[in-house]
Amino acid sequence: MGQQQFSPQTQRGKTVHFVWRNLPRFFLTFLILLIFSLFVKVYQKHQSLIAEKMAVSSQQRPAVNVVVMPLSFTDISDRIRLPGFVEPWQKLTLAAKVGGAIDKLTVQEGFEVKKDEIIAQIETADYQIALDRAVASHQLASSDYQRDKKLFDRGAISAAQLEAKKAAVNTTKADMENAKLLLSRCFIRAPFSGLINKLHIKIGSYLSVGDPVGELIQIDRVKAVIGIPESDVNAVRKLDRIAVTIKALNNHHQSARIHFLASAPETAAVLYRLELELNNKSKEILAGMFVSADVVKKVERNVIAAPFYSVISRNKSQYVFVEINGRAHKRPIKMGIMEKWLVQISHGLQPNDRLIVEGHREVEDGQEIKVIKEIKLSEQQNELPTFP
Repeated sequence: MGQQQFSPQTQRGKTVHFVWRNLPRFFLTFLILLIFSLFVKVYQKHQSLIAEKMAVSSQQRPAVNVVVMPLSFTDISDRIRLPGFVEPWQKLTLAAKVGGAIDKLTVQEGFEVKKDEIIAQIETADYQIALDRAVASHQLASSDYQRDKKLFDRGAISAAQLEAKKAAVNTTKADMENAKLLLSRCFIRAPFSGLINKLHIKIGSYLSVGDPVGELIQIDRVKAVIGIPESDVNAVRKLDRIAVTIKALNNHHQSARIHFLASAPETAAVLYRLELELNNKSKEILAGMFVSADVVKKVERNVIAAPFYSVISRNKSQYVFVEINGRAHKRPIKMGIMEKWLVQISHGLQPNDRLIVEGHREVEDGQEIKVIKEIKLSEQQNELPTFP
């Protein structure tokens, strides 16, 4: 016969029986919890010993020589520098309006001319003869009309005959004015003041209507042409003036007025044409010179700025060290816009903080340091000139 399993009948018996049967499980669970608790205490003690060791080590290490910079409020700009080139303010190809041979030339390439100044002259003899003939025809027609008008007043001729004479007067007058115009076009004049950049003719050259005479450019003011990236168009649209530097003229600086911004890109690189007006009364700026445009997109005023090289980056976070009572203290920071070697510190630093700018990569948090030099931000800045 098999052994009959004992089954208690009372509630207390059932409880004792359950505990007795699960006693090994309770003991194993308690043992696991005890081991885990001991492991946590050992790990915390280990970390505490490491921190104490690092603190002692930091205090025992010799003081590191550092350079500090007291911080104060300043202005910083979000700017980009873009290359460009100079174009004449106006460029025009002069063309002959009448045909004929050149019999007079008053300029050479490189000559400056005033508006309406004669550049060249086409032979006038044929056009003068045509004008004289037209003047004579008009005078004859006028005389005939005056005579017939008197006859009409006496009833000797009809109104139709008088109207025919009047029409002849108007026709010959138009012919005379046209002959004057053609004669005047023998004198090739400058439509604006500028420089003769190219000359395609010489004495004796025969020109037909539309043949090129030369190229006239205006350079008392010129254009600086800049390609603006799509991402910066909106910022540039809000500006009125942009600072321009011309390296070929010993880094000549000038504040240029925005003259034109294209509404569509001109190249496959999606660059929008920006034209800046430059004063060139001295004629020193020549077409084709390269320029550098300093486009200030945004200015942050009364902010904290620090040298970018004083910032340490680790694991996608940035921090700096400041000096307090002869020791280095770590400060997590957040950065904003950059200008040259400066970066805006939007969080983490305050005015009068003594930022460590040299020796900061050799110190630990809380380590003793020795300030060997103190510099000011103004001593380090190398700003571009400002313009009104």
